[in-house]
Amino acid sequence: MDHRAALLLLADGRLPAGGYAHSGGLEPAVAMGRVRDLADVEDFLTGRLETVGVVAASFAAAACHAAYRLDGARLGALEAGLDARMPSPASRRTSRQLGRQLRRVVTTLRHDPRLELVGGEPHHPVMLGVVAAVFDVEPTGAALAVLHEAATGVATAAVRLLALDPLAAHAVVAGLAEHLDELAAQCVSWSSQEVEALPAWGAPLLDLGAEQHVRRSGRLFAS
Repeated sequence: MDHRAALLLLADGRLPAGGYAHSGGLEPAVAMGRVRDLADVEDFLTGRLETVGVVAASFAAAACHAAYRLDGARLGALEAGLDARMPSPASRRTSRQLGRQLRRVVTTLRHDPRLELVGGEPHHPVMLGVVAAVFDVEPTGAALAVLHEAATGVATAAVRLLALDPLAAHAVVAGLAEHLDELAAQCVSWSSQEVEALPAWGAPLLDLGAEQHVRRSGRLFAS
């Protein structure tokens, strides 16, 4: 069955799981002068999606598959695998904070024992994969939700940080729609592999920016 309504819920930035308070690394990039206009936003977004975005979406798809099989050991391995792929302590804290908030929200919406298959501080992609299974969404939907949230979160933050036209900012996301579908399908094709074989593509400037951001005063976004 195609649970499109549930997928829309998971991909909705208004879900009170805290995603709207984060810029996906855009604010530190703007502060460092690496993103100045709409063209830079498009380049930033494309690069983010094709590196850490693919990693997160692959782990979400793998976690969704594991949750359907009630495989807590696999989920634990995915947690450790994401830790190894996040050299920035600030990024790890952000991911776990968002994962914790997502579980808290979903627990009030639908009680399901699979929500307890992960630890008390789950990484966001792993938690989203489990939540997708709870709502009967397939792994492709879990991957797509991660990528969609990454894209719209950056576009929304760009409007505030650079005073961009909201229509222009979201036109960038619309232009990437087909690419998001392709990336999601690719992520699902990897999701049954051993954790060590899942994508480990990094974005060092995002890691450096995350560490600098937590020390900066007057921030608009938490990350």
